[in-house]
Amino acid sequence: MALTAHVPTTNASRYLQQLCKHWGHKFETDFDARQGSIAFPMGPIRMAAGADALTVTIEPGEGTDVERFKQVVADHLDRFAFREAPLTFDWR
Repeated sequence: MALTAHVPTTNASRYLQQLCKHWGHKFETDFDARQGSIAFPMGPIRMAAGADALTVTIEPGEGTDVERFKQVVADHLDRFAFREAPLTFDWR
């Protein structure tokens, strides 16, 4: 089951690239200025940058603590977005 959050920010592309570069040292990543994916151990993470929001989709693997997964992603993005943190995640 995938969960998606639309995170309001005008810096979506920057945060997407920073998160992929950050985790790229440990996990397989694929990204450009508009979209990115991370082969995260808890499940894949996909992101898409828009002009006024970052769309983040997580697909928790079986047995994954979903709340922890959401928190890990949010905490890392908030670190990169320290000027406007905390960001708003409307997981659905």
